Parts: sequence; C-alpha cells; structure tokens
Amino acid sequence: MSVVILGVFVADTAYRAARPPRMGETILGESFALGPGGKGSNQAVAAACAGAETHFVSRLGRDPFGEMALRTWEKAGVRPAISFQEDGYTGAAYIFIEAATGNNAIIVCPGVAGEIGPDDVEAQAALIGGAAVFVTQLEQPIPAAVRALEIARAGAALTVLNPAPAAPLPAGMLALCDFVTPNESEAEALTGLPVRSVAEAEAAARALRAAGAGAAIVTLGAEGALFHDGKRTAHIPAFDAGPVVETTGAGDAFTGAFAARLSEGADPLEAARFGCAAASISVTRAGTAPAMPARAEIDALVARG
Repeated sequence: MSVVILGVFVADTAYRAARPPRMGETILGESFALGPGGKGSNQAVAAACAGAETHFVSRLGRDPFGEMALRTWEKAGVRPAISFQEDGYTGAAYIFIEAATGNNAIIVCPGVAGEIGPDDVEAQAALIGGAAVFVTQLEQPIPAAVRALEIARAGAALTVLNPAPAAPLPAGMLALCDFVTPNESEAEALTGLPVRSVAEAEAAARALRAAGAGAAIVTLGAEGALFHDGKRTAHIPAFDAGPVVETTGAGDAFTGAFAARLSEGADPLEAARFGCAAASISVTRAGTAPAMPARAEIDALVARG
C-alpha cells in the first residue's frame, strides 16, 4: 500500500549563527549548508526512509535545484510524479538556525511549485485516489490541496493535512482530513487558542475535531505530541535519541513516518508514537531530508522506549 504526498520541493540554504541580524545589520555566521528541503518533499523522504512505497506530486523548474530534487528522491526511494515548468525556478528557502539551541526561523519561496493548481492534481487522480494514505501541506496553493483531499477521500485513502505554514483554511477543508498534524503555533493559528502546554494542546485538538477533522495530533517539540481522536486522548512523550543539533525537519519527520506506519494498517496512536520516534532521531542530525532516519533506526528506538 502506498503513501502519496502533494507538496513542494525547495533547496534549503541554512545559515547557523548566534542570533539573527537586525534590519540593516550584517553579522558573521558560524556555518552555511545547501541541501534539499520543502515540507512535502521532506515528508516524502521521511515516509520512504520509514519503509513506505512513496510517491511525490509536485512541479519543478529545469535548473540545478530541480536536479537536486531528483537526486534526493532517487537516493531515498521516492517515486516522483512531477511536471516540469520551463519559465520559472525551483523553490528555495532561507533557514536561520540559532547556534545555541538548534531552533530555526524560515522563509520559503516555492517557485514554480507555488503555481500548482487543481489541474496538476487531476492529472494524478489515479495515483492519489489509489493511495492508502494521502498527505498534503499548505506550501502549494490551497485549492490544489483541497482538490487532492477530495480525490483521496473519494478513493478511500486515509487523508493527512499538515497545516504548515499556518494559513486560514476554507470552510469544509478540515472535514476532508482524517488526521491533521499542526505544531503549537499552527494549532494556535487554526483555533485561536493558546498552545503552551499539553493541556492547552488537548483543548486545541478538541477544537480541530469540532471544526471537522477526524483526529488531531499536535506536535509539541521536546514535549512530544498530543493525540486526540474523539475516543482516545494521549500525550506521547518525545524519545531520547541524543543531543539536539537542529529542529528544522522534525515536524516533517513526524508526518512522513506517521503516514508510512498508517499505510501498513497500524493503529493511529501507534503510528503517532512511531512518528515521534522518527522526529526524535531527526533532531540529532543537521539538515532536513538528510536527517530522516531509516526504518531500522525508528523500530529500534520505539522498542527501547
């Protein structure tokens, strides 16, 4: 059974420094790295590394960053379902990483993938409708995400929305989602409720279900995740996988691994715990897609507890 993901690839340009510069200021950084990124692409790499047959639907430009995307997916085992656009560029992201903590701030320019529309999704309707699990985010235009969710739901796929970056959702979109996986700030943006504790995460998860989602999993960084599906509520602690190096791809590691485990027929709470283990490993490594753990690593950490 397959995982199909609609989303964006961008080349990550990561700058590590003690602090971000103020407007008009130039500072010296500690390091620079160029690598593959984009939430959808990261999630596809995470799902494939976690053992799922994974297909990625997107657009690329014909340029060096597009070539980077194809190499990244080939290495991870992701099967691209891509259209190429001649008159545009493959996306890029600026990532500032705070050296002392590994925390980050990001600006994304999605390039040609920012023009993905319902027609792109319709062209992949058989693939999306035949998935065991379909995943999307909000880096590509929302109308494309909505149409893809509709096609996936009609085909009986389990549907997962990672509502990142945070944006207002059209009426009825959450009702197309079996699972929604926001982080704290995204849950706040969607519900208007503060999310600074596990208890507040539960309140936000309940609000997301009331708005139509089948289940909500609020990822909480070092605190793990809060799972709520209307029948069960569970706080899943983060796993101790080692010192934190960088948190940039943790949410993508969670969502991709969660989808992979769901595609195998796992109980959603078990799949969420598997996703937490994947995220816990990813933050011990630099980068986004290159930090995604292999299935054997995740299984070993879950077994260790």
